[in-house]
Amino acid sequence: MTVDLPGRRRLVAGRRVIALRPGRHLELPDEVVTEEPMAIRLAGPGQDPASVGVTMRTPGHDFELAVGFLASEGLIGRDDHVETVRYCERVADDEQRYNVVTVRIDRPVDVSARARQLPISSACGVCGTGSVDDLASRCRPVASDLRITSSLLLSLPERLRAGQRVFDRTGGLHAAGLFDGAGALLEEREDVGRHNAVDKLVGWAVLRGGLPLSSHVLAVSGRVGFEIVQKAAVAGIPVVAAVSAPSSLAVETAERLGITLAGFLRGDRGNVYTAPHRVDLDG
Repeated sequence: MTVDLPGRRRLVAGRRVIALRPGRHLELPDEVVTEEPMAIRLAGPGQDPASVGVTMRTPGHDFELAVGFLASEGLIGRDDHVETVRYCERVADDEQRYNVVTVRIDRPVDVSARARQLPISSACGVCGTGSVDDLASRCRPVASDLRITSSLLLSLPERLRAGQRVFDRTGGLHAAGLFDGAGALLEEREDVGRHNAVDKLVGWAVLRGGLPLSSHVLAVSGRVGFEIVQKAAVAGIPVVAAVSAPSSLAVETAERLGITLAGFLRGDRGNVYTAPHRVDLDG
């Protein structure tokens, strides 16, 4: 199942900018990250695909994004088998063809209760989920024997940053990385939306039959809102680490679902907000 950019899709776009410098200005070439909408559709055997959401994203790893989104929203479960993931073949415009992804699974689906028909922004990953109670009703507390050192935890932002290839060119992307308990980076995804980057990782794991990710650590490049913890819980990830701050709802959700949540990881400092038993504080 390909995750390469099809056709003429590009991660970045070239622009001319006016660069302001002390006492002068000049025109220079620059690059900005690509942002385009992607519609996600879901279908079972013999069913017509139903639209379940539209997200703004950076093209690339679109199939993982679609599957990860559906898993995070509870529309497909760990027992469901993904039969096919395809771009739309009925769109004449080549550019738009790659902005519609259809996922087919091995059972009938009814998305009427959870379908999100309005476009969502790249900053919002959980418009269709009403509350922590809704998430807790379909996610058990994360069970894991994983334990990591505080020094490893503090090193994750730097390790994540080292893998951000497109960020180096544009400065306009978030990143999410999946690490093992020894701190090795297993997979990393970049996107204009931090929740999309996480969905791409979750989708990668789903397509490999790798859930739950109970011996892994998720690191994200920005803040942690409820939607990031939600996606970690669905994937069974026990530790979430972030460069910036968590929201109060993220902390509440992590505490309720037994996830170790750390934030403000900068240099030799950071905060562990929940489930500190997984971190060797003297290590």
